Amino acid sequence: MPMTFFMSGKNGIQQRLNSWQDGVSGTNCPIQPGLNWTYVFTVKDQIGTFSYFPSINFQKAGGAFGPIQVNNRVVIPIPFPKPRGEFDLLVGDWYNESFKDVRSSLRKSHFDLLPKSMLLNGRSRYPQSNWTIVVEEDETYLIRISNVGTQWSINFRIQNHQMLLVETEGSYTSQIMLDSIDIHVGQSYSVLITTNQPEADYYIVASPKMVNTSESSSLVGVGVLHYKESTTPVQGPLPVGPDPFDVNFSVNQAKSIRWNLTAGAARPNPQGTFNVSNVTLSQTFILQGSLAEINRVVRYTVNNVSYHVPNTALKLADYYQNGTGTYQLDAYPANSSYPIATYGTFVVSGTHNGWLEIVFKNNLKDIDSWHLDGFGFYVVGFGDGEWTPDVRSTYNLYDPVVRSTVQVYPRGWTAVYAYLDNPGMWNLRSQILKHWYLGQELYIRVYDPDPNPAKEHEPPSNLLFCGSVIPPPAPKPTPVPPKPSPATIISINRWWLVNMGIFKEHDSNTMTKAKK
Repeated sequence: MPMTFFMSGKNGIQQRLNSWQDGVSGTNCPIQPGLNWTYVFTVKDQIGTFSYFPSINFQKAGGAFGPIQVNNRVVIPIPFPKPRGEFDLLVGDWYNESFKDVRSSLRKSHFDLLPKSMLLNGRSRYPQSNWTIVVEEDETYLIRISNVGTQWSINFRIQNHQMLLVETEGSYTSQIMLDSIDIHVGQSYSVLITTNQPEADYYIVASPKMVNTSESSSLVGVGVLHYKESTTPVQGPLPVGPDPFDVNFSVNQAKSIRWNLTAGAARPNPQGTFNVSNVTLSQTFILQGSLAEINRVVRYTVNNVSYHVPNTALKLADYYQNGTGTYQLDAYPANSSYPIATYGTFVVSGTHNGWLEIVFKNNLKDIDSWHLDGFGFYVVGFGDGEWTPDVRSTYNLYDPVVRSTVQVYPRGWTAVYAYLDNPGMWNLRSQILKHWYLGQELYIRVYDPDPNPAKEHEPPSNLLFCGSVIPPPAPKPTPVPPKPSPATIISINRWWLVNMGIFKEHDSNTMTKAKK
């Protein structure tokens, strides 16, 4: 009988100094069937909207994901009036087939199985099922929206209601009013809506990008915004979004999403205190996502390398064996393509406390989406065609938004800056699930030689072991000396009483009190 292993990733939670808790194959061993494992981590340096999901074996396509909210400390104000209420909205494409069947098809290079539905908080479109947000008139509400799907970016909109964008993946944004918003796989946004329309019901719509769909398609997710006193059901056509193939709309909107420099977040100082306009780059990675055939099997690659998952978690091998037998550091290029498409455990060095520029290049016809664990990165630029050093002059270095997942448009590039102040073994991957499952990932090893646990945490007490790293033998118990018998205690007490001059001993059976 096949056994299922599980592991949970926290999408966007940075795990400061603690990649032991990151929940991906490079940092954690799988949780064995029938067992459980407790993640313990702190989020004191973050605020915002995030999600969690299973991170191995294509299990995300089977569900088990959910939202994570990290709120401001009371002493740090949010940069908008407190809303009347909050709602979590998980939107994502969904396969009709079992994730195991889809996984099996992908292994055989069959890519014909595609998601068939768009779900809102696990429910199919209205009216087949009625997913509803209930609101009161003339109030403001915060909606936290996460694209937890596997393949498609979405455009999200609410009939007759504009949305004020306020936050994305741990960063407060400059507040801009939007009729609709593109949300790419793995991304999260927080928007404010004001219920200033006549009391009625209104459509909520999430439609896929780069896909032809009719209004009645199951790939168009539909819910309802219901005013509490409404007796008027939803009516009329669904609100129209941008053309799903209009990449220019999406790029221009992405460029308009900027960091709110004056807002505090996890700390009292404004977000803009950390300026990237004058940083000195320590490294540049140029990472090209492509398709390749390796041993007559189609795989996704980064720089022509399709990631091979070793039996030993990289972090374990790094800590206990210096990586020996599990991976070879910097064996594959981070700036160019490997000459021949190959399988490999792709691990590169990141300079601790250095600034890293990453240029993501997309040779595919669909929108890709990239995520970096352990850090937020500054999204400094988007472009078409080839990236060259000259295009740095087009970067936005004044107020680039900081987030953990960024889209890369077809035949285009996206550039980000990351400050590598968080030691550990950190996953860098495509968020498109079939890309990730078929090899589009690598790890960045950020190493600090100082063993001070204040700089990087030691392994947790419940550490799981796997592969070539075996659990250390349990310590032998310290023998406990036997308790003395009552006769021994009496004998010791008799000796003490005589020697202290309290009693005078006459024979083995009699004692009298000594005279003072």
